[in-house]
Amino acid sequence: MTRARVLWLGAGVLLAALVLIGAAYFLFRPIRVTIVTPHRGPAVELVYATGFVEPTQPVAVAARFTAPVKAVLVGEGDKVRKGQALLTLDDTDLRETYAQAHAQSVGATLAERRIVTLFGQGWTTGADRDAAVANGEAARAAERTAAAKLGQNVVRAGIDGIVIKQDIQPGELAVPTRTLMLLGDPLRARVTATVDERDIPRVHVGQRALISSDAWPGRVIRAHVAELTPTGDSEQRAFRARLLLDDGTVLPLGLSLEVNIVTRSVADALLLPASAIDGDGVWLVIGGRAHRQHVGIGIQGPGTSEVRGIAPDARVIDAPGGRVQEGTRVAASAR
Repeated sequence: MTRARVLWLGAGVLLAALVLIGAAYFLFRPIRVTIVTPHRGPAVELVYATGFVEPTQPVAVAARFTAPVKAVLVGEGDKVRKGQALLTLDDTDLRETYAQAHAQSVGATLAERRIVTLFGQGWTTGADRDAAVANGEAARAAERTAAAKLGQNVVRAGIDGIVIKQDIQPGELAVPTRTLMLLGDPLRARVTATVDERDIPRVHVGQRALISSDAWPGRVIRAHVAELTPTGDSEQRAFRARLLLDDGTVLPLGLSLEVNIVTRSVADALLLPASAIDGDGVWLVIGGRAHRQHVGIGIQGPGTSEVRGIAPDARVIDAPGGRVQEGTRVAASAR
């Protein structure tokens, strides 16, 4: 073998060794990862719902007789006092009925007096007298009834509150079965929230709730669940929860709200970023290598989750993303 061939052979072996070394380096070099450590804090499990403010006991306003509406005296949003006139009805028919009843009462009373006098003089029988007395009493009772109805043409508020809904205009016909207005007291209001049927098993009377509205950015109103409807809405696939405000806050009736019902809470939980949890476990960095550790998952929030089964000072790989396996060498840096 010539010297040149020996040199070429040595160079090839050296090149192959360098290639193997480079491949091994890239194959077994440490993977760069970011580590996080658990921290302690409150963990809260919430059920989200949407709701609105409504009066606890809304009062429907209706007419006592059928008649055209003469005047509407209040509108939606107006404050009213108990006994205040809300609208008036055309009472022409009532006045005519009263006039007729009054005339009949006068005639029956005169006839009664005449028959009673004649009976006292012996000119008529006791039966005639009894019939005249009965007719007189019936006519006077009919007059009193017609007089009482004269005041019913003014429809009045039954409570202090505000007009939530006005559903009548002058000239329209009011009938006793039609709701003309709806009244409510803002001081006696509740929040009715619509809860998805999948979440309703976790909601119970007495649970705390946090309420917010776009009308007051950053403001949180505290409430509690006071009642759950026994049946749900099959079309919406939801149930209704009634909530009462805790601090006496007065909210506008009809206001739309976002409701978060606290179904479970831990005051001092061990928390990790949700991105650090891989299924039912986490990847720990021990001695420069990755080791999988099974953990118990508790309350899961939007950004963090409660974990059990790791040390408070554990070094956990954030966002492992399938890059590591058991024993993988890692170069860790803190987040």
